[in-house]
Amino acid sequence: MNKGLTKDYILYSHSLKEEVPLLIYFPASYSPLYKYNLLIAQDGQDYFQLGRIARIADELIHNKEMANTIIVGIPYQNVKDRREKYHPIGQRNKDYIRFLAHELVPFLDKEFPTYQMGMGRTLIGDSLAATVSLLAALEYPNTFGKVILQSPYVNEMVLSKANHFKDTHLIDVYHVVGLDETSVETKNREEENFLEANRKLSSIFKAKNYPYFYEEFNGDHTWTYWQPDLKRALSLMLK
Repeated sequence: MNKGLTKDYILYSHSLKEEVPLLIYFPASYSPLYKYNLLIAQDGQDYFQLGRIARIADELIHNKEMANTIIVGIPYQNVKDRREKYHPIGQRNKDYIRFLAHELVPFLDKEFPTYQMGMGRTLIGDSLAATVSLLAALEYPNTFGKVILQSPYVNEMVLSKANHFKDTHLIDVYHVVGLDETSVETKNREEENFLEANRKLSSIFKAKNYPYFYEEFNGDHTWTYWQPDLKRALSLMLK
């Protein structure tokens, strides 16, 4: 089985007023003559290192269980930077979401042979990275047609946005959370019941008829459980 290639890029963001590093994976059979789906990962470094997403993509694409896909990982600088960009009330959350839709996507569509439509673009994230992925899809449903949520952080704002979103048919949602995520310690040292909050979010997705996959896994809020889940997530959402 041939391995894909991962390259480093840097994109200057006017929304964020900083250079944003990108890790971009190209399948082994990559050619500008074909068109590719885009998978955009928040917590990008973690998805490549802890999630081993490139290796999983190599296997799935080789076995024809996943469509040809370019994977774009966006790393965060540090814990503070991550919270400011990913948290629903983070100081730079709106700027980061604007960067995804108005700067990153046009750059990728210009540089690479992509499908250039919502259903050809999937956002993925874990915890807060899942939260910002969902918020971006709800803000720009014609740009991002699919979202993979691994144990998202859910507060009242997230529940409200999911509940008030009208065009639910535009976004395919894949959603998992662990049965042991009942007391997750957040960065400000508070304990949060992720399971209960995610069940509320799941109820909204079902009631509002989003195209939707949901499962509660036996495990907690760690990569020990998100990593093995990736194979199913990618094969279901990018088949």
